Amino acid sequence: MNFPPTHYSAVREASSSEAGARGRAWDRLVAAYWQPVLRYIVMKWRVEESEAKDLTQGFFAAAIEKNYFAGYDASKARFRTYLRVCLDGYVANERKSAARAKRGGGAEHVEVDEALLAGKNLDEYFREEWVRSLFGMAVDELRALSEERGKEIAYRLFAKYDLDDEGHDPEASYQRLAAEFGLPATQVTNHLAWARREFRRIVLASLRELTATDEEFREEARALLGVSLGGSE
Repeated sequence: MNFPPTHYSAVREASSSEAGARGRAWDRLVAAYWQPVLRYIVMKWRVEESEAKDLTQGFFAAAIEKNYFAGYDASKARFRTYLRVCLDGYVANERKSAARAKRGGGAEHVEVDEALLAGKNLDEYFREEWVRSLFGMAVDELRALSEERGKEIAYRLFAKYDLDDEGHDPEASYQRLAAEFGLPATQVTNHLAWARREFRRIVLASLRELTATDEEFREEARALLGVSLGGSE
């Protein structure tokens, strides 16, 4: 299937014939989806976290080796829904692997149930974990960027005011933060504006990598950030 080559997409590059590009794409996909896959396995399949970790590792190893995502069609579903359906097929196969091994079965093939691609209930939980992972990576990148540019105070203010952890103060106000950090309120405003702008930019850049088409990217940005983007964004 041909995708419009309008932006870099790790989803597309995961099936690239060029080893370097394929490796970089898989690194990005695994980083973004490792925790969502792990948490989903625990919830859906009711297994201990240690077993879920083994299944997560096995799933990504098999997906890379057998190129599970080569058959992804962006016109039928979002990529994360397709990945989830592949994951369910993999875990189901693993649960039967011992019996199949005794019968001398060969390599497993993950069957994608097209009907499940339209399902919403399971996808909602997986999406929540995916958003958590996406935002977590963005926070890590913002922290590193702040250190690199000597804007640690901007990050600390952002964490205090906007994040749900990392020292978040639910009673924080610009005036209170100004007093705590020994800054004029105008500087608090400027620091937070910079941090929020960079955080948004980082999230959008990640979304570009983790979607297959411009349409999917714009839909995800609208759902996640409440922004409407033009084709040049």
